[in-house]
Amino acid sequence: MPATPDPRAAAVLMLFGVLDRTPSERPAAAPAVHRDLDVLLLARASTLRSHPGEVAFPGGRVDPGDPDTVSAALREAREETGLDPSGVEVLGTLPAVPLAHSNHLVQPVLGWWREPTPVRVVDERESAAVFRTPVADLLDPANRGVTVLRRGGQEWRGPAFTVRSDQGDHTLWGFTAMLLDALFDRLGWSEPWDEARELPLPAPRRT
Repeated sequence: MPATPDPRAAAVLMLFGVLDRTPSERPAAAPAVHRDLDVLLLARASTLRSHPGEVAFPGGRVDPGDPDTVSAALREAREETGLDPSGVEVLGTLPAVPLAHSNHLVQPVLGWWREPTPVRVVDERESAAVFRTPVADLLDPANRGVTVLRRGGQEWRGPAFTVRSDQGDHTLWGFTAMLLDALFDRLGWSEPWDEARELPLPAPRRT
């Protein structure tokens, strides 16, 4: 992806664990993906100016007081979801991804939720929902597709997922979907899905 000369450092936490509620109703094709394997996600508030209503990993900019990107990802996850970072085992980091449109260089931090703690919406001005999604559901071809963004005569197509929370269905797309899609492919978890199937983009923010 294209980079900018002086990007701002950011980090996201890709946190996997064992569901404490209802597991997926379907077995994944990959033997390593158990029905109760999940990933932590949040839905951003629809009133935000940046990426309103989008489903994302916990994360944000690296602050001056953060020792490194791992610390930043854990701090942001605590501030956004209320989780206890001491229960998170950091497995490592993935290559940083440049986001030219927002002038950020984002470091994905991969974690295992060794000792899960309750999560919630900490600040309603920032998040509309915080939820744990079964990985087997994300891998379900029925929940996979693409989103198509058309601007200025150009078209951008990218992987997308339908995810469900207590607040209803969401379309997971853009940067977060790209990371999940690449990770699933790298781990050999992906199942064949219809790359021509379009999923709806979130409705535009009302002013």
